[in-house]
Amino acid sequence: MKLRSLISLCLAGACLSLAAADASPKAASAKICTTCHTTDPGNFRGNFDNLALKSSSFQVRIDDRFEVLRFDQASLKVVTPEPAADVAAALRSIARGHEVRVQYLEKAGEKVAVLVVAKPPVKVAAGDAIGLEELEKLVALGPDQGNYFLVDCRPAARFMEGAIPTAVNLPFPAFDKNVDKLPADKHKLIIYYCSGKTCNMSPGSLQKVRALGYTHAKVFVDGMPGWARKHEGVLSPPSLKAAYLDTQTPLVLLDVRPVAAASKGFIQGSVTADPAGMAALLKTFPAARLKPPVVVVDETGGEGAQAFARDLVQAGYTGVNVLTGGFRAWQAAALPVATGMLGAKVVFTPRPRPGSVSPDEFTRIASLAPTLRGVVILDVRNPDETQHGTIKGALTIPEPQLMARLSELPKDKRILCHCSGGVRAELAYHLLKDLGYDIQFLAGEITILESGEFLLD
Repeated sequence: MKLRSLISLCLAGACLSLAAADASPKAASAKICTTCHTTDPGNFRGNFDNLALKSSSFQVRIDDRFEVLRFDQASLKVVTPEPAADVAAALRSIARGHEVRVQYLEKAGEKVAVLVVAKPPVKVAAGDAIGLEELEKLVALGPDQGNYFLVDCRPAARFMEGAIPTAVNLPFPAFDKNVDKLPADKHKLIIYYCSGKTCNMSPGSLQKVRALGYTHAKVFVDGMPGWARKHEGVLSPPSLKAAYLDTQTPLVLLDVRPVAAASKGFIQGSVTADPAGMAALLKTFPAARLKPPVVVVDETGGEGAQAFARDLVQAGYTGVNVLTGGFRAWQAAALPVATGMLGAKVVFTPRPRPGSVSPDEFTRIASLAPTLRGVVILDVRNPDETQHGTIKGALTIPEPQLMARLSELPKDKRILCHCSGGVRAELAYHLLKDLGYDIQFLAGEITILESGEFLLD
């Protein structure tokens, strides 16, 4: 019996060791950050995501996961490109998606930020930079007449979502593998661009190409964001399929050909758009603040599509692209073609935040009597908010207190979480999901009356 027990213990220990070996630690940096940086212990590198001043918390996105961090305004240091009046103002000045480094301490099972550094603009010598106006003139001429070689050095996945016309994709992380694609003439003008003023990939490419002996290389520092604010971009038929259609990424696909011609063959999901009816179209178009990706299609990717795209950009839309080669190029690539009636109205629904519950589903469940719901409604607002009304039967735990009050949360029931605007509810979602709770959150605004009735925005 003793021998069997010893064998069992050894086997159990071996299984635990294997399990521990298989459990890969969470990355401390977004993949894109590792191209240029290493990350010390006690630090994260990623994209600033959500800020909840009411609960002294914020969220950092690291690729497809999120880290929730607490902070104390009295001790947190925030470094931003522009000085701010105080910590709260500095944090508010960091846009969602901006690259940040966060240094933190572990306290009572939570991560407490002590330093937030917002990535500053890259430094490029004046002689190494090319401005938008000069780039515009070159792109209008084209590579042959303008005698230039334009390089998008972002990862391929970003290039496929839309690029500056005439650009080729030579990603900076794979620079050494693509040296053979550079011009043979080492005196030719090479222009690099990437993801904007804080992106190091184009300055990094500049250094590498100079080391190879190229004498006339420059950087368009504003990158794709700077171009997209003023001009339409382009993407190829395979890119449209791979980046949007195959991934079911929401977009607006506009076909500006005459309806009679387009109905004989079009890209599935296309909406017919009359070039003469831009004003009417814009009245029903998704709001520019939603930043809908837009792809404009005509027969050949010519002036018709380009003019329509330019009008959309002038109306305040970024992320507008023309399909290179138009519908003919789509057909030539042997990609799927639909026939019949095109869509008549633009419908765009942004992809929901991971873990969010639809407003309709939340309303349906929360409107039931508490005994009939079968789920827990978790209200993570502060006491000064909940005292004015809560949904009947809701469990109220302020978001900063969640980790200390986990015993009040059932693991055998679904949890629907809300706050007042969605930010703290999302923070709660990520905290509890990582602990194994079956939880979703309401992403939108909610107003709760003293009677327990509620209104969703």
